[in-house]
Amino acid sequence: MAGLKVLVIGSGAREHALAWKIAQSDHVNEIFAAPGNAGTSLLAQNLSISVSDIPAIVNRARELKIDLVVVGPEAPLAAGLVDQLQTTGIPVFGPLRAAARLESSKVFSRELMLKYDIPRAAGESFSDYSAARSYLEGQSVPIVVKADGLAAGKGVIIALNKEDALAALDSIMKARTFGSAGDRVVIEECLFGREVSLLAFTDGKTAIPMVPACDYKRVYDDDRGLNTGGMGSYSPPGFFGQAMIDRVLQTIIQPVIAAMSAEGTPYQGVLYTGLILTDAGPRVLEFNARFGDPETQAILPRLKTDLVEIMLAVVKRDLHTVKIDWKDDPCVGVVMASGGYPGDYKNGYPITISDKLERDVTVFYAGAKQNDNGQIVTDGGRVLTVTATGKTMREARDTVYRNLPYIKFEGCHYRKDIAAREVD
Repeated sequence: MAGLKVLVIGSGAREHALAWKIAQSDHVNEIFAAPGNAGTSLLAQNLSISVSDIPAIVNRARELKIDLVVVGPEAPLAAGLVDQLQTTGIPVFGPLRAAARLESSKVFSRELMLKYDIPRAAGESFSDYSAARSYLEGQSVPIVVKADGLAAGKGVIIALNKEDALAALDSIMKARTFGSAGDRVVIEECLFGREVSLLAFTDGKTAIPMVPACDYKRVYDDDRGLNTGGMGSYSPPGFFGQAMIDRVLQTIIQPVIAAMSAEGTPYQGVLYTGLILTDAGPRVLEFNARFGDPETQAILPRLKTDLVEIMLAVVKRDLHTVKIDWKDDPCVGVVMASGGYPGDYKNGYPITISDKLERDVTVFYAGAKQNDNGQIVTDGGRVLTVTATGKTMREARDTVYRNLPYIKFEGCHYRKDIAAREVD
């Protein structure tokens, strides 16, 4: 199994973290990233291919004789990249298009949970605007309105009053703000409690949970401001111990994997379960069909087992033969973002990292590229994730925040409260 060639699909900090962990495997000889970023270029050969150009990815993987493709983002999964690679005979880590509907269609996900009695919010799904509006007018607030399809993380609206709820419905189904993603909607009760992400490796039969993590969606401290792709994360949350992991595995994750098999669409890859811990127990907020971002950047530094061995076991459907071990040390990751993000922002600002940056700090690049002069500059809203582990959560958190001033670019901003509740 030595001398493998691995291709990572994507260009975010998640993909840099995946390449970083894959590079630690004794089985890997070469790593490629499509399209990659300034961080993956330090570990891999970047290929100038869009994640949406499925034929080009398949052809390049065939030309390079790739032994394993690892798909990072959701869009190529929903578009059937895994299906095309499997047809070509190229091993790939990720779910088939039909299985990826757990993320790409909130209606599909909701109906599956309803059919197999998996804990979720109460609500209904609609393809008819008038029926959706009539239902919505009869509900209490706050309430959640969701576009069915992929909407770059912006298709879920928590409405605090009826006026905002109706405006959200109009935006999705009439104004078509999210295009065809708004052909159908899900309207659900608003659940209250602490949120946590529990990811699991699965080969369609066996499911092995990873260590849990928490992420921060709002742009500013104390969960103020607009939603983002995630401003930071930490692992593990002290309020979500092994007993709760076991409970979620038994009542949600394993039933979902069994349900997908029963429906004729076995699920292989990573299943991301976004949970909220209500007074009645854990409930599913969402499923994602891949590694989370920024959770991956806080989870993978804690993984002791060879990631490539795990992925190959998933592909071969013998995950039950692998024992997955984790470090006890907590990890904290803070996202440094461009000025103006998640609104309008400018790119092209030089990124400087002082040689005072401590060795134990890891920087995962996202919106960053090398310009024509070879200098690393900003190239996105979330520019990078800075992570550190420690013997305690406080130590990990202190290390990250102590080192952030050593990294600079114009307009940089970040949250100051990542993991703060864990050390108060």
